[in-house]
Amino acid sequence: MRVICKRLHRGDDLLCRIRELAEEHQIEAGVLLSGVGCLLRGRVRDAGGVRLRQIDEPCEIVSLTGTVSRSRCHLHIALSKENLSTVGGHLTEGCIVNTTCELVVGILDGWHYGVEQDEQTGYDEIVFQEQKP
Repeated sequence: MRVICKRLHRGDDLLCRIRELAEEHQIEAGVLLSGVGCLLRGRVRDAGGVRLRQIDEPCEIVSLTGTVSRSRCHLHIALSKENLSTVGGHLTEGCIVNTTCELVVGILDGWHYGVEQDEQTGYDEIVFQEQKP
């Protein structure tokens, strides 16, 4: 496994920058090992899979996890609000970095993440493909 470390800066859109990182490093299969920092505001999709929730206050990232590749990023985030309550969901565009966000991404050599439509879920779902030498 190779590792990429990246610090994001104020004003960066968290998901957009992770996608750019995957493209820049030609990541075929990766996992977010660590993501810590703070946001000016957050935006997540809830478990129902349809509604987007806006968190219009500064938040700490207390968890950020998921799969990363050029073909898709599937990430979940948990945020601690100013009153220390926690909210979370599926990471969407619109999570804007406040002072910093530190990312550590592990690249899984020998693997590729494909995507296929799943009739049961209605979503494009990941397909794990081992690349044999």
